Amino acid sequence: MNFLILIAGGIVIGLIVAAPIGPVNLICIRRTFFYGPLNGFFAGLGAALGDGVFAILTAFGVTAITRWIEGYATILEIAGGVMLIGFGLHIFGADVALLCDSEGIPVKDKAASSLTRTILSTFALTITNPATLIGFTALFAGLGSLAGRQTRFLDAAITVAGVIAGSTIWWFTLTTIVGIFHRRINMGVMRSINRFFGAAVTLFGVVVLGNLATRLA
Repeated sequence: MNFLILIAGGIVIGLIVAAPIGPVNLICIRRTFFYGPLNGFFAGLGAALGDGVFAILTAFGVTAITRWIEGYATILEIAGGVMLIGFGLHIFGADVALLCDSEGIPVKDKAASSLTRTILSTFALTITNPATLIGFTALFAGLGSLAGRQTRFLDAAITVAGVIAGSTIWWFTLTTIVGIFHRRINMGVMRSINRFFGAAVTLFGVVVLGNLATRLA
């Protein structure tokens, strides 16, 4: 399998995993509206790094670690659900007036827009979703990549790099497009955005915990 096929397959996997609208997409869009494209992109970058971790486990066939994650899947789902609910409630209740200037234009809040904290938050949300690992395994196998058979270290590394690149391309594209409009909206619109995204992220968390409770019942 040549270099171009490996890197292209990895990019496709990264795009497929990142593109569906979910809580991380909502958080990235919301942070782009409030703090600008750079902050939104860093939120996406945290998710891309999380995707990279799962891609490494799949591509290199790290069986012991993979089984450990699957063994703690319930705990990870609970943690992820609780985190989503916490994020959602925080976003929903945030005072938009503190995040906008006198004309209602979003301004950067040093504490809220910390790039390090932004990356860590979305990274944590990504790796606490063990279903992503299952999805990666299926995608790697379905696209004829590396899952389930012996490959060279270089092949695996190239495919993982492609996954991270594909995910990063999605977040850069999304936050750039949203960023074009983020300074053209007033405080009323910002308040509506905050409440919508807060409610949506909270709902994702409730669904995660609800599905888990149903399976355990």
